[in-house]
Amino acid sequence: MSACGAGGTARDVPAAGAPDAAPTAPGTAGPVPGTADAAPGTTGTAQGRAGAVPPARLPARIPGLGARTLAWIPANARQVVVVTGRDRDANHSEAVLYQHTGSGWRGGPAWPARNALKGWTEDHWAGDLRSPIGVFTLTDAGGLLPDPGTELPYDRSDGFGVGGTGFEGEPLEGSFDYVIAIDYNREPGTSPLDLTRPLGAGRGGGIWLHVDHQGPTQGCVSLEEPHMRELLRTLDPDRHPVIVMGDAASLRE
Repeated sequence: MSACGAGGTARDVPAAGAPDAAPTAPGTAGPVPGTADAAPGTTGTAQGRAGAVPPARLPARIPGLGARTLAWIPANARQVVVVTGRDRDANHSEAVLYQHTGSGWRGGPAWPARNALKGWTEDHWAGDLRSPIGVFTLTDAGGLLPDPGTELPYDRSDGFGVGGTGFEGEPLEGSFDYVIAIDYNREPGTSPLDLTRPLGAGRGGGIWLHVDHQGPTQGCVSLEEPHMRELLRTLDPDRHPVIVMGDAASLRE
Protein backbone atom coordinates (compact mmCIF):
# COMPACT_ATOMS: atom_id res chain seq x y z
CA MET A 1 0.00 0.00 0.00
CA SER A 2 1.08 3.59 -0.38
CA ALA A 3 0.66 6.34 2.13
CA CYS A 4 1.38 9.94 2.85
CA GLY A 5 4.96 9.60 3.96
CA ALA A 6 5.91 6.99 1.45
CA GLY A 7 7.00 7.10 -2.12
CA GLY A 8 4.39 6.15 -4.69
CA THR A 9 0.88 7.47 -4.56
CA ALA A 10 0.12 10.13 -2.00
CA ARG A 11 -2.28 9.31 0.80
CA ASP A 12 -2.49 12.80 2.20
CA VAL A 13 -5.81 13.94 3.51
CA PRO A 14 -7.67 17.19 3.37
CA ALA A 15 -8.84 18.92 6.46
CA ALA A 16 -12.19 17.57 7.27
CA GLY A 17 -13.77 20.31 9.24
CA ALA A 18 -11.86 22.50 11.60
CA PRO A 19 -12.91 22.42 15.24
CA ASP A 20 -15.09 25.10 16.76
CA ALA A 21 -14.63 27.00 19.99
CA ALA A 22 -11.27 27.96 21.36
CA PRO A 23 -9.80 26.38 24.47
CA THR A 24 -7.67 28.05 26.98
CA ALA A 25 -4.12 27.63 25.87
CA PRO A 26 -1.09 26.00 27.33
CA GLY A 27 2.46 26.42 28.12
CA THR A 28 4.92 24.74 30.36
CA ALA A 29 6.17 25.62 33.75
CA GLY A 30 7.00 23.55 36.75
CA PRO A 31 6.87 24.34 40.41
CA VAL A 32 9.66 26.53 41.60
CA PRO A 33 11.51 24.86 44.47
CA GLY A 34 12.46 27.46 46.98
CA THR A 35 13.21 26.11 50.40
CA ALA A 36 16.16 27.19 52.48
CA ASP A 37 17.54 25.46 55.59
CA ALA A 38 17.12 27.19 58.92
CA ALA A 39 20.08 29.26 60.00
CA PRO A 40 22.01 27.88 62.97
CA GLY A 41 20.50 28.98 66.24
CA THR A 42 17.19 30.00 64.71
CA THR A 43 13.85 28.30 64.55
CA GLY A 44 11.98 27.62 61.36
CA THR A 45 13.24 27.72 57.81
CA ALA A 46 14.05 30.64 55.60
CA GLN A 47 11.02 29.63 53.57
CA GLY A 48 8.87 29.78 56.70
CA ARG A 49 10.19 33.23 57.61
CA ALA A 50 9.87 34.72 54.13
CA GLY A 51 6.79 32.82 53.02
CA ALA A 52 6.57 29.97 50.53
CA VAL A 53 7.41 30.66 46.91
CA PRO A 54 4.28 29.82 44.93
CA PRO A 55 4.60 27.47 41.98
CA ALA A 56 4.86 29.08 38.57
CA ARG A 57 1.46 29.47 36.94
CA LEU A 58 0.59 27.41 33.91
CA PRO A 59 -0.39 29.47 30.90
CA ALA A 60 -4.08 29.85 30.10
CA ARG A 61 -3.27 29.76 26.40
CA ILE A 62 -1.10 27.45 24.33
CA PRO A 63 2.05 29.36 23.38
CA GLY A 64 2.62 30.23 19.73
CA LEU A 65 -1.04 30.09 18.69
CA GLY A 66 -2.93 33.18 17.55
CA ALA A 67 -6.61 34.06 17.90
CA ARG A 68 -7.66 32.45 14.61
CA THR A 69 -5.93 29.16 15.41
CA LEU A 70 -7.23 29.08 18.98
CA ALA A 71 -10.78 29.63 17.70
CA TRP A 72 -10.49 26.43 15.65
CA ILE A 73 -9.75 24.28 18.70
CA PRO A 74 -12.87 22.60 20.14
CA ALA A 75 -13.80 23.84 23.60
CA ASN A 76 -13.75 20.30 25.00
CA ALA A 77 -10.22 19.49 23.78
CA ARG A 78 -7.95 18.71 26.72
CA GLN A 79 -5.03 17.23 24.75
CA VAL A 80 -3.52 19.25 21.91
CA VAL A 81 -0.58 18.13 19.78
CA VAL A 82 1.01 21.25 18.30
CA VAL A 83 3.21 20.66 15.24
CA THR A 84 5.05 23.82 14.27
CA GLY A 85 6.92 24.03 10.98
CA ARG A 86 9.98 26.23 10.58
CA ASP A 87 8.41 28.11 7.67
CA ARG A 88 5.80 27.66 4.94
CA ASP A 89 8.15 25.76 2.61
CA ALA A 90 10.13 23.77 5.22
CA ASN A 91 9.77 20.04 5.87
CA HIS A 92 11.29 20.08 9.36
CA SER A 93 9.03 20.81 12.32
CA GLU A 94 8.62 20.35 16.06
CA ALA A 95 5.82 18.62 17.97
CA VAL A 96 4.69 19.30 21.55
CA LEU A 97 1.82 17.63 23.39
CA TYR A 98 -0.09 20.04 25.64
CA GLN A 99 -2.46 18.73 28.28
CA HIS A 100 -4.97 20.81 30.22
CA THR A 101 -4.63 20.29 33.95
CA GLY A 102 -7.54 22.38 35.19
CA SER A 103 -5.24 25.25 36.12
CA GLY A 104 -3.75 25.72 32.66
CA TRP A 105 -1.91 23.99 29.85
CA ARG A 106 1.18 21.93 30.57
CA GLY A 107 3.47 21.27 27.63
CA GLY A 108 5.59 18.18 27.26
CA PRO A 109 9.04 17.96 25.66
CA ALA A 110 9.59 19.21 22.13
CA TRP A 111 9.98 16.33 19.69
CA PRO A 112 11.63 16.67 16.27
CA ALA A 113 9.17 16.00 13.46
CA ARG A 114 9.02 15.92 9.67
CA ASN A 115 6.21 17.05 7.39
CA ALA A 116 5.60 17.14 3.65
CA LEU A 117 8.44 17.67 1.19
CA LYS A 118 7.30 21.14 0.05
CA GLY A 119 6.06 22.38 3.42
CA TRP A 120 2.54 23.51 4.32
CA THR A 121 -0.67 24.70 2.68
CA GLU A 122 -4.13 25.94 3.67
CA ASP A 123 -5.55 24.48 0.45
CA HIS A 124 -4.37 20.89 0.29
CA TRP A 125 -4.84 18.76 -2.82
CA ALA A 126 -3.75 15.21 -3.52
CA GLY A 127 -0.16 15.10 -4.75
CA ASP A 128 0.77 18.70 -3.87
CA LEU A 129 3.43 17.41 -1.44
CA ARG A 130 2.33 19.86 1.26
CA SER A 131 0.84 19.12 4.68
CA PRO A 132 -2.55 20.71 5.43
CA ILE A 133 -2.61 23.59 7.90
CA GLY A 134 -5.36 23.47 10.47
CA VAL A 135 -6.84 21.85 13.56
CA PHE A 136 -7.96 18.24 13.24
CA THR A 137 -9.33 15.66 15.65
CA LEU A 138 -7.39 12.48 16.46
CA THR A 139 -9.81 9.58 16.81
CA ASP A 140 -8.28 6.43 15.33
CA ALA A 141 -4.97 4.58 15.30
CA GLY A 142 -3.41 1.47 13.86
CA GLY A 143 -0.21 -0.02 12.61
CA LEU A 144 1.77 -3.00 11.43
CA LEU A 145 2.84 -3.73 15.02
CA PRO A 146 0.53 -4.77 17.87
CA ASP A 147 -1.29 -2.15 19.92
CA PRO A 148 1.31 -0.56 22.23
CA GLY A 149 -1.32 0.23 24.85
CA THR A 150 -3.37 3.09 23.42
CA GLU A 151 -6.88 4.10 24.46
CA LEU A 152 -7.66 5.00 20.84
CA PRO A 153 -9.32 2.37 18.63
CA TYR A 154 -6.36 0.48 17.11
CA ASP A 155 -6.36 -1.46 13.83
CA ARG A 156 -3.46 -3.94 13.71
CA SER A 157 -3.17 -4.83 10.03
CA ASP A 158 -0.66 -6.09 7.49
CA GLY A 159 -2.11 -3.36 5.29
CA PHE A 160 0.27 -0.95 7.03
CA GLY A 161 3.27 -2.69 5.50
CA VAL A 162 5.33 -0.40 3.28
CA GLY A 163 8.57 -0.67 1.29
CA GLY A 164 10.61 1.32 -1.16
CA THR A 165 12.55 4.51 -0.58
CA GLY A 166 11.65 8.07 0.32
CA PHE A 167 12.53 11.41 -1.23
CA GLU A 168 16.08 11.34 0.14
CA GLY A 169 16.73 7.68 -0.62
CA GLU A 170 15.90 6.53 2.89
CA PRO A 171 14.13 3.16 3.41
CA LEU A 172 10.43 3.48 4.19
CA GLU A 173 10.06 0.08 5.85
CA GLY A 174 8.55 0.45 9.33
CA SER A 175 7.10 3.92 8.71
CA PHE A 176 3.60 2.66 9.47
CA ASP A 177 4.48 0.42 12.39
CA TYR A 178 2.44 2.93 14.43
CA VAL A 179 -0.07 5.35 12.93
CA ILE A 180 -2.57 7.90 14.24
CA ALA A 181 -5.04 9.11 11.62
CA ILE A 182 -5.35 12.90 11.34
CA ASP A 183 -9.03 13.59 10.67
CA TYR A 184 -8.52 15.49 7.44
CA ASN A 185 -10.91 14.42 4.66
CA ARG A 186 -11.67 11.13 6.36
CA GLU A 187 -14.50 9.49 8.29
CA PRO A 188 -13.71 9.53 12.04
CA GLY A 189 -14.34 6.21 13.75
CA THR A 190 -12.84 4.12 10.96
CA SER A 191 -9.44 2.50 10.44
CA PRO A 192 -6.70 4.80 9.16
CA LEU A 193 -6.74 2.51 6.11
CA ASP A 194 -10.33 3.46 5.25
CA LEU A 195 -10.48 5.23 1.87
CA THR A 196 -13.66 7.25 2.42
CA ARG A 197 -12.98 10.87 1.37
CA PRO A 198 -15.89 13.18 2.30
CA LEU A 199 -14.39 16.10 0.34
CA GLY A 200 -13.61 13.95 -2.68
CA ALA A 201 -10.45 12.09 -3.68
CA GLY A 202 -8.96 15.18 -5.27
CA ARG A 203 -8.55 16.84 -1.90
CA GLY A 204 -6.20 14.09 -0.76
CA GLY A 205 -6.43 11.72 2.15
CA GLY A 206 -4.46 9.43 4.41
CA ILE A 207 -2.81 12.22 6.38
CA TRP A 208 -1.33 10.47 9.38
CA LEU A 209 1.03 10.81 12.30
CA HIS A 210 3.47 7.95 11.77
CA VAL A 211 7.00 6.73 12.47
CA ASP A 212 9.78 8.92 11.07
CA HIS A 213 11.79 7.44 8.19
CA GLN A 214 14.44 10.18 8.33
CA GLY A 215 13.06 12.14 5.41
CA PRO A 216 10.17 14.39 4.35
CA THR A 217 6.69 12.96 3.80
CA GLN A 218 4.06 13.30 1.11
CA GLY A 219 1.67 15.07 3.50
CA CYS A 220 1.85 13.33 6.88
CA VAL A 221 3.67 14.28 10.07
CA SER A 222 6.29 11.81 11.30
CA LEU A 223 7.83 11.32 14.75
CA GLU A 224 10.60 9.06 16.01
CA GLU A 225 9.26 5.64 17.02
CA PRO A 226 9.63 6.08 20.82
CA HIS A 227 7.69 9.34 20.60
CA MET A 228 4.94 7.72 18.53
CA ARG A 229 4.61 4.98 21.16
CA GLU A 230 4.48 7.56 23.95
CA LEU A 231 1.88 9.60 22.11
CA LEU A 232 -0.28 6.54 21.48
CA ARG A 233 -0.12 5.59 25.15
CA THR A 234 -0.96 9.13 26.29
CA LEU A 235 -3.83 10.18 24.04
CA ASP A 236 -7.21 9.61 25.64
CA PRO A 237 -10.47 9.77 23.64
CA ASP A 238 -12.23 11.11 26.75
CA ARG A 239 -9.94 14.14 26.58
CA HIS A 240 -10.88 14.82 22.94
CA PRO A 241 -7.36 15.07 21.48
CA VAL A 242 -6.68 17.26 18.46
CA ILE A 243 -3.65 18.17 16.39
CA VAL A 244 -2.81 21.78 15.51
CA MET A 245 -0.39 21.83 12.59
CA GLY A 246 1.20 24.33 10.26
CA ASP A 247 4.12 26.67 9.83
CA ALA A 248 4.90 28.97 12.77
CA ALA A 249 3.69 32.15 11.05
CA SER A 250 0.33 30.62 10.11
CA LEU A 251 -0.26 29.23 13.60
CA ARG A 252 0.36 32.67 15.13
CA GLU A 253 -2.60 34.11 13.21
